Amino acid sequence: METGPMAHFVLTLLEALSVLFVLAVGIAILGLGILYVRDKTQTDSTLRRNYPVIARFRYMFEHLGEFFRQYFFAFDREELPFNRAERSWVYRAAKNVDMTVPFGSTRDLRPAGTVYFVNCAFPSLEHDTEPTRVTIGPYAREPYETSAIFNISGMSYGAISIPAVRALSNGARMAGIWMNTGEGGLSPYHLEGGCDIVFQIGTAKFGVRTEDGKLDDRKLQAVAAHEQVKMIEIKLSQGAKPGKGGILPGVKVTEEIARIRGLKVGEDAISPNRHPEIDSVDDLLDMIEHVREVSGLPTGFKIVTGGDEFLDDLCVAIRKRGAKSAPDFISLDSGDGGSGAAPMSLIDNMGMPLKESLPILVDTLVRHGLRERVKVCASGKLINPSELAWAFAAGADFVNSARGFMFALGCIQALQCNRNTCPTGVTTHNPKLQYGLDPANKAVRVAHYAANMRHELTIIAHSCGVSEPRALKRRHARIALGNGRSISMADLFPDAQPADKVVE
Repeated sequence: METGPMAHFVLTLLEALSVLFVLAVGIAILGLGILYVRDKTQTDSTLRRNYPVIARFRYMFEHLGEFFRQYFFAFDREELPFNRAERSWVYRAAKNVDMTVPFGSTRDLRPAGTVYFVNCAFPSLEHDTEPTRVTIGPYAREPYETSAIFNISGMSYGAISIPAVRALSNGARMAGIWMNTGEGGLSPYHLEGGCDIVFQIGTAKFGVRTEDGKLDDRKLQAVAAHEQVKMIEIKLSQGAKPGKGGILPGVKVTEEIARIRGLKVGEDAISPNRHPEIDSVDDLLDMIEHVREVSGLPTGFKIVTGGDEFLDDLCVAIRKRGAKSAPDFISLDSGDGGSGAAPMSLIDNMGMPLKESLPILVDTLVRHGLRERVKVCASGKLINPSELAWAFAAGADFVNSARGFMFALGCIQALQCNRNTCPTGVTTHNPKLQYGLDPANKAVRVAHYAANMRHELTIIAHSCGVSEPRALKRRHARIALGNGRSISMADLFPDAQPADKVVE
């Protein structure tokens, strides 16, 4: 039978596809054969040696499980470090969509340690109350006054991407909150958003270091000269790795990051586990006084506590020297905090959780008559209104969050932060992965998250009968004991008896 040109073309195409299919099958079989021989002869993996080729699927599923576990296998309130319900609230707050939920709470109030709040019979009438303005650093040449209550904690440029820094900087300006640079130095992307900035000095002193790793006063003065830089934070330790310095893998040290930090391109940025020149509370106070004098800005420090002995020693030393010698603020991180990558031995085991350390810090300052002088910033796994309400009830002046704002940027908790493979562009320098993070859009989400956090936190405060979050007290929170009963936080952590104010 005679065929036309179209039929001839179709037959030719089918023949070519058949050849390609056979070729592909042949290549696949050859590849499987090579993998079989390699697996059978290698000695590194017992599974691959006993079950060649098939065992490789185990590693693939194990890798993919990190991404799909939260969607298909984990319940709303069981995943760590943040469960789906916690992340979902942040996502909705950042998108500024309806944050109400139907048919009652799924939160179990029975486990020991669960915190809930005591509503009063006559709640405060709802109105958008401006939080109390707080002055930090009365003895600095340029004290900092702010009404912000929820701020962006330290995340270094290098640990997070350029689009992420840009979005956070612009979002912080829109929300009227501050942004902490992290220990990676001050980048142009921190400044371009126009927000208030807290410059962090880590143990490696990136951005303000001499060639041998000491503090360079001229570089510090140059940083402080930027109008947006409002405070200086000396980092002693952080939640992810108490007792160990920052870790930035060399794969993330680009030419620009190396220039800002004072490193070589591709060189691992491993910070010392402490400031070599700070070996005692007196050394710490000397460092604070020096940085405050050189910069002219309020100066404090960040720490994860391992007990109250250090805090008592610090306060005793301050009382001997006078109020002017005190840190202007203390940023207290939690043993279960930290956005950075760290050894599991530290992440899992080191440092006191904030639920215990924050009341201890506040009470220690009260006992020594320093509570009004030293402001307290709580940080570490505080991303929802109830957690912030607890921190203010415990005595904090401010709450800082890193991972909460990462979620506002679109983080899906894929746990790829240290591999330069973050699928949402937050913690990677791969341009293809950064492409999906639009700084303009995410800046709006950062601002929405901060604004909705403040709004819902104020709702809790009003329900407790006070006008704003900083008016919350320990009597407003109760803590479950695990036996069907609860105890007031005021009874569990009784308010300390104030001593005389420290002399000026």
